[in-house]
Amino acid sequence: MKIALVGYGKMGKTIEEIAISRGHEIVCKIDLTENGSFDSPEFDSADIVIEFTAPSAAFSNYLKCFEHNKPVVSGTTGWLAKMPQIEQMCADGKQTFFYSSNFSLGVNIFFEINRQLARIMNQFSNYDVSMTETHHIHKLDAPSGTAISLANGITDNLDRKNSWTLAPEKRPDAVEITALREGEVPGIHTIKYDSDVDFIEITHSAKSRRGFAFGVVLAAEFTLGKKGVLGMKDMLGF
Repeated sequence: MKIALVGYGKMGKTIEEIAISRGHEIVCKIDLTENGSFDSPEFDSADIVIEFTAPSAAFSNYLKCFEHNKPVVSGTTGWLAKMPQIEQMCADGKQTFFYSSNFSLGVNIFFEINRQLARIMNQFSNYDVSMTETHHIHKLDAPSGTAISLANGITDNLDRKNSWTLAPEKRPDAVEITALREGEVPGIHTIKYDSDVDFIEITHSAKSRRGFAFGVVLAAEFTLGKKGVLGMKDMLGF
């Protein structure tokens, strides 16, 4: 598989390493520090594009990839208000877009545990739920896309919560998310159900970027040859 990388920061470099180890070829790199171009022969030769950039650049990057009819796998967060436009572009089957707020296999298992726990806790109104997420200081958006996905998993299954808020804002009908930015932390997400007598807590803690990057490469392998909007549920069968 020939891959174009859009975004060549720490994540892009880790994706490159894992992709090459799995027998794939990186044919183009587009980044502020690279000379790659969306209009280059190298980009045109790519079978698929993997995009990890910034919220301000992501949507524009997707449009450029679609202009060249390239399938896109992206993990950039903070732009999802424009997702309906991406879905519209893929609705006719002409474009392909695989998106996840988190490509870690462990995190996606955690998403399922979170949903199931919320279903159970729907019976026990004496427990209030909150979330804490911690990431490295370079992460631009807060809360993280993963935290928002977790919050949605709660609100879809817990009748007493219908939205989320970013601490210190509090609302009784919202999941409060505390977003911390510390050092080079790859990502820690903790869900806490607290009552007067005890609390229940589940946590996923990433050890490095490799788990995310491995999931990205698996997603690219899965996406090749498919059409429409795809996600980790499609790949993992959840």
